Amino acid sequence: MTVTRGLEGVVATTSSISSIIDDTLTYAGYNIDDLAKNASFEEVIYLLWHRKLPTQPELQELNKQLAENAELPKEVLDHFKMYPIDQVHPMAALRSAVSLLGLYDEDADLMDETANYHKAIRLQAKMPTIVTAFARVRKGLEPVAPRTDLSFAANFLYMLTGKEPEPIAIEAFNKALVLHADHELNASTFTARVCVATLSDVYSGITAAIGALKGPLHGGANEAVMKMLTEIGSVEKVDTYINEKLQNKEKIMGFGHRVYRLGDPRAKHLKEMSEKLTKLTGEPQWYEMSTKIESIVTGQKNLPPNVDFYSASVYHSLGIDHDLFTPIFAVSRVSGWLAHILEQYDNNRLIRPRAEYTGPGMQSYIPIEQRG
Repeated sequence: MTVTRGLEGVVATTSSISSIIDDTLTYAGYNIDDLAKNASFEEVIYLLWHRKLPTQPELQELNKQLAENAELPKEVLDHFKMYPIDQVHPMAALRSAVSLLGLYDEDADLMDETANYHKAIRLQAKMPTIVTAFARVRKGLEPVAPRTDLSFAANFLYMLTGKEPEPIAIEAFNKALVLHADHELNASTFTARVCVATLSDVYSGITAAIGALKGPLHGGANEAVMKMLTEIGSVEKVDTYINEKLQNKEKIMGFGHRVYRLGDPRAKHLKEMSEKLTKLTGEPQWYEMSTKIESIVTGQKNLPPNVDFYSASVYHSLGIDHDLFTPIFAVSRVSGWLAHILEQYDNNRLIRPRAEYTGPGMQSYIPIEQRG
């Protein structure tokens, strides 16, 4: 057996959902640049699940289904109020809430194609409501009910603040959702597929994926980037801070990616939105600090920024709490997780790799009274 640590470069399955070839990311054959500029997130959901862009009637039907399934069971909302609010990270709350949702879905353990698709609709619709409801409950505020007349992106921002968002905020948030929707066989997606390959249910698969995304080497990087920017505080302090980190061989979050050689194609879109939003909010220092950090890290280490780096200043400029950055990642990425789960069910094989043993050689049992 040949051991590949982290399964780097190992091709574990076939998929028609997304591809990363020569530093180009596509969803079902559509270049991410094309989708980021033109597509709504709802169109991307449909594309990932059906491998084609929707017609107007198909999109209207999807929007209707999402709107009809966005509300949470009262029991889930009540459950938030039982959490030790000052200790719970929103990702832990999201993980627990998704698992809890499975208890209130009478079809949770039905495994036919139609039942699984309907569960996908319900989970996609409810993820924004979970994140925004918890964000408000922990501040002593009542959750804001979802509206049926707003887009997916607009509805999230509305439920978070209770106010209709500005067009530029909707544009930025929709773009972020499109860019984060899927990314081939990343850690959380692989986790979801491993889970449901045992023929476990959709809720288990999504709960497992959220657990993987929670880690700072995966979804938690954008929160860490904003923490770094806040610690630096001003453009003038960037050089000293970053050079000290590099000299100490400390990791700078938001840079490099295992599957890209020349750079993450998603980063440039969020960089553009960061520049626009930070100017509009009167806080251009976040963008200026980010570009200076990029110049130093890329110049010295040849590591270009990834999608997490500029998403941090975009979300901050939208007034979003920093610890909600990773849950927002999940609100988008659940569309890809669900696509992969449905694909796994369609052509399932239990995922069971091997490990090279490196422990002691063959030994004989010694009675306990004879052991030194």
